[in-house]
Amino acid sequence: LMCRGLASSASRPREDSWLKSLFVRKVDPRKDAHSNLLAKRETSSLYKLQIHNVKPECLDAYNKLCQEVLPKIHEEKHYPCALVGTWNTWYGEQDQAVHLWRYEGGYPALNEVMSKLRQNKEFTEFRKERGNMLLSRKNQLLLEFSFWNEPVPREGPNIYELRSYQLRPGTMIEWGNYWARAIRFRQDNNEAVGGFFSQIGQLYMVHHLWAYKDLQTREDIRNAAWNKPGWDELVYYTVPLIQEMESRIMIPLKISPLQ
Repeated sequence: LMCRGLASSASRPREDSWLKSLFVRKVDPRKDAHSNLLAKRETSSLYKLQIHNVKPECLDAYNKLCQEVLPKIHEEKHYPCALVGTWNTWYGEQDQAVHLWRYEGGYPALNEVMSKLRQNKEFTEFRKERGNMLLSRKNQLLLEFSFWNEPVPREGPNIYELRSYQLRPGTMIEWGNYWARAIRFRQDNNEAVGGFFSQIGQLYMVHHLWAYKDLQTREDIRNAAWNKPGWDELVYYTVPLIQEMESRIMIPLKISPLQ
């Protein structure tokens, strides 16, 4: 009995090791950061996504104030930044404003703009007045995916869809690999505006920005993708990477370079 007990005890570590090998995933060490593997190398642009939830009774005044002040920052040559687009959410959270900025030169450009704006009396007054109109606000710093279209100004009228995905931690490279192929299925109608992933703020966030003439055009284009061989397979493999997703349909303000 004692011998059988000893033999059983001796074999248990081997059994435990074998069982662990079934469930422990071996991962090769990364030789570079995700941002370096996924982002555009030819540019060093950094993007800021701002989402402001406005008091319902203040939305018109908020839009008027933004349309007076934001173009001055966009057009001023000594600010190394540009307003990519500015919108109100139409379907999704109501009474919401969304702004997308590009900082040409990365983090040093961001720091330069913030430092100069702190000394700008008009902007200081703008922020104070704007703050009285808001219920909440948040922002994220983003990089562009290397395989997405560059977000450049376009003529309208268009509606815009911002699709935001919260990915499972550790799956950003997988997402990038699949969408590097998937984006080819969604460029026939020039609807792909830009694709970004978060660096600061809520992490493992992906944002896809699309433009459509109207809601029916959006529906037709999205349905047509399912008729293209390979699209269904890419959707099948990317859906398990997502924890949460959100869609906003947005209307551009008059000052938005994306119309």
